[in-house]
Amino acid sequence: MIIGIDGRNLEGGRTGVGRYLFNLLKEWSSFDLPNDLKFILYFKEEIPEDLSFLSNNFQSRNLASGWRSNAFFTHFVLPRAAKKDGIDLLFCPAYVAPLFYGGKIVLTLHDIIYQARPDLYNWPSVWDKILLKRFSKIAARKAEIIFVPSEYSKMEVLKYYQVDSERVFVTPLAADESFRRIDDENKLAEVKEKYGVKNKFIFYIGSIFNRRHLPEAIKAFGEIAGELPDYQFLIVGKNYTCFSMKSRGVLRKEYINSKDLPFLYNAADLLVWLSDYEGFGLPVLEALACGTPVITSPVASIPEVAGEAAIYIQDNYDIAEISEAMREALTDKSARQELISRGLEQAQKFSWKKCARETIDALLL
Repeated sequence: MIIGIDGRNLEGGRTGVGRYLFNLLKEWSSFDLPNDLKFILYFKEEIPEDLSFLSNNFQSRNLASGWRSNAFFTHFVLPRAAKKDGIDLLFCPAYVAPLFYGGKIVLTLHDIIYQARPDLYNWPSVWDKILLKRFSKIAARKAEIIFVPSEYSKMEVLKYYQVDSERVFVTPLAADESFRRIDDENKLAEVKEKYGVKNKFIFYIGSIFNRRHLPEAIKAFGEIAGELPDYQFLIVGKNYTCFSMKSRGVLRKEYINSKDLPFLYNAADLLVWLSDYEGFGLPVLEALACGTPVITSPVASIPEVAGEAAIYIQDNYDIAEISEAMREALTDKSARQELISRGLEQAQKFSWKKCARETIDALLL
């Protein structure tokens, strides 16, 4: 059996989809796979250097065509290569699949916010607004298998795409092994200094969308800044809103070195991660795995991830509620310890090995 994989999201600055695929590949390479099972990874411009761990079951191919368009790669270059190689399944881990490909496809839908809540989605362009919902729906209805990261996402897919529920598999994500308790105070101090943190800090990591309520979180931080002057608010992520994230005590970074992220979680006193819609919410799980208390929202998939290990905000627009939650999480030692203990226990329920095993089992059905 030959499984082709769209590896484009492993190239360049790796975001959530790329990290998802990377961890699947890492686990699969450690499995005792059948000798006649082959994977072909297709790349758009370059083969990443950090894939040296791949086992003999894997081949990598650079399909560089000179066209920078992702759409051209997805709908023309990729299916042509897959057909030429005679693959049995084409695994597309990022929402869409080749529109005119006649072979069997497997699709991962990390969420369908663009379909279910288009008012909350950050549309990159007018063309995306016109085509993304249509192409994603076509791909979902063609797919032999659809992977989703949460029960909530499965319900959304069944509701909006009307596909057979037996074709939709829930394979929850996990925090990488690097996300764990770190007690090296010198290293934690070093990484804080690197990003301009003077003492203690609250943390946010992720793309900044309107649905994630950073303006409200910043205002809430301002409410407690006077009584807790030792704290700063480090916000990391590209800003896709019209709001300025500049405010007293707020540190802004668009990007950080991914190797620093586990240290930043460990150094942080609190993760604030509010949202109106998520297919999973990986930063919440990563923080819990590092023993960092979390303030988040009890909506969509987030309760599946955080369980009873977080402080939940009932109204993401309520500045007073958010600031009181911050105050409690930072100053109530008993509450903090309870959150830390519950968070570490909750994080143990998720693993990439389990996600990868359930994914490969479904592919080989």
